[in-house]
Amino acid sequence: MTPNTIINQTLLKSTSKIQQTLPNPLYNLLPHTQNPNKIVTILCTNLKQTKTPLLHHQLIPHLTTKHITTTLLRCQSDSSSALHFFNWVKKDSPFIPSVHHYCIILHILAFSHKFSHTMSLFSELIELNKCKVKKVSIFENLVVCSKDCCWDPVVFDMLLKAYLKAGLVRDGFITFRKMVKLGFVPKIVSVNFLLDGLLKLGRVDECWRVYGEMGKIGVRGNTFTFNILTRAVCESEEDVGKVNKFLEEMEEEGFDPDIVTYNTLIDSYVRRGRLKDAHYLYNIMCVRRVTPDLITHTSLINGLCKEGSVREAHKLFHRMVQIGVNPDVFCYNTLICGYVNKGMMQEARALLHEMIKEKVSPNSFTCSVLIEGYKKESKLISAVNLIIELQRFGILVSKSLQLDLVVALCQVDKPFAAKSLLERVEKTEEETSLQIYDELIVSFCKLSHVNEAIELKDEMFFKNINPSLTSFRAIIECLCRLNRTTEGEVIMRDMAEFGICPDATVCRSLISGYCKEKNINQAELLLSLFAEEFRLLDNEWYNEVLKVVCEEGDINKSMEFQKRMQRVGYTANSLSFKHVIDGLLRKTA
Repeated sequence: MTPNTIINQTLLKSTSKIQQTLPNPLYNLLPHTQNPNKIVTILCTNLKQTKTPLLHHQLIPHLTTKHITTTLLRCQSDSSSALHFFNWVKKDSPFIPSVHHYCIILHILAFSHKFSHTMSLFSELIELNKCKVKKVSIFENLVVCSKDCCWDPVVFDMLLKAYLKAGLVRDGFITFRKMVKLGFVPKIVSVNFLLDGLLKLGRVDECWRVYGEMGKIGVRGNTFTFNILTRAVCESEEDVGKVNKFLEEMEEEGFDPDIVTYNTLIDSYVRRGRLKDAHYLYNIMCVRRVTPDLITHTSLINGLCKEGSVREAHKLFHRMVQIGVNPDVFCYNTLICGYVNKGMMQEARALLHEMIKEKVSPNSFTCSVLIEGYKKESKLISAVNLIIELQRFGILVSKSLQLDLVVALCQVDKPFAAKSLLERVEKTEEETSLQIYDELIVSFCKLSHVNEAIELKDEMFFKNINPSLTSFRAIIECLCRLNRTTEGEVIMRDMAEFGICPDATVCRSLISGYCKEKNINQAELLLSLFAEEFRLLDNEWYNEVLKVVCEEGDINKSMEFQKRMQRVGYTANSLSFKHVIDGLLRKTA
């Protein structure tokens, strides 16, 4: 073993047990790349040559936070090497970079105009700091590090933006105030981000504080600033006089309120129901030679319609057209909706015709509003005619709207009109839902048009749609009501093919039908069938059949009937005995 190897091992063993507080002069006997006194030099040399912070594995235990700081500061002129080293510390060294280390590299990157890397690291640092129990002031650390680094004031702007990007508006606001206090002048873009963030949180008062500070430090607002502040005015309950004063301040700053400014204010007043103030601003626009546009007029028309002044809204609509502003589908819809809400369907329909004439295509909302208006006025046939008219003009009406109208027609006992509309829908749409067929069948049966209902049931079969219990029940009830109980029973037996069992309503209808037709034998067979096969027993049905049996006055026949019914589970009650006694009295009378 050579003397150098012995010295090397001795030194490494001693330093692995205890951290040396003073440089050991014996380290200088080691090779240069293994000398703990030369860690920073080794790192910087490797970074300069290969962009890789290579360290002998025996030197890693000697690396300290001070070495990291010194290495970063030595690499200030080469931001790329500094960033490589910082990333190596994060990923491959035993150290977690401190806030102080982050601030040094942030200064280096910002000074070198590596802004994308700077913003990325700011976001990373803010996220790490957010998770700490005891948070550290990033701003103050940046200030402290600026004593040793070359730095650019833009780094503080970027910190402000990073806070706002992370949604930490409060931290951004605090950073802004600290910047102002230390004499740093933020850029207007950053201030606009802050104003917008504060406004979204509803912190209107703080918006105006920031605006006040801008004047003190000489940050001049731009159009975006004043449009944000316009929204802040809208959030407050300021009267129109104060708003006008704000507009004058904008002009004094050299910014003429534009159409966006006025539209924002007018829309805010309309939403709050302050139409008088909205109209005042509309007139001010004309005085200040800002031409109201489509958005301006649509907002005012909407406000007038909401308060019920539809005629006034239409006058404004005509005035808009006269000054050369062409209404779009939203403007037409606003006015149509106003007329519909007032029940003025003729005027609403006339506007629809005007739209089509002016080549403004109605949209789904237009159709929906008009159809709902007719439904509200119980003019469903007019709604059907409207759909037909729109289709003639080549305007598509959604399937859902038409099917909703089919259901509505069924519910007001107009099944023929509903079926006709459904047939029009099916020309363009292949599938019809089970619910629609149920509604139609129930509606036809309610009006005793049972043949049409049966046709629909058969039509469902050919379209591979299984009829539901609702449809079967409606048809059977109708047939029994029309003294066609035998057909009703056939339909009931067809239900089994679709895996549907009869319910109590179906059973009651069939038994009542046979009783009304004096077909006692068939009624008794059904009582047994329902009890034995479907476990459906109801004394009401039993008593209904018994009553008919007893009306013949044959006591033996009624007693035999009761015995047969007891065997399948029916039990006589007080009403049963009453029917028997009534039958006996009738015979002896």
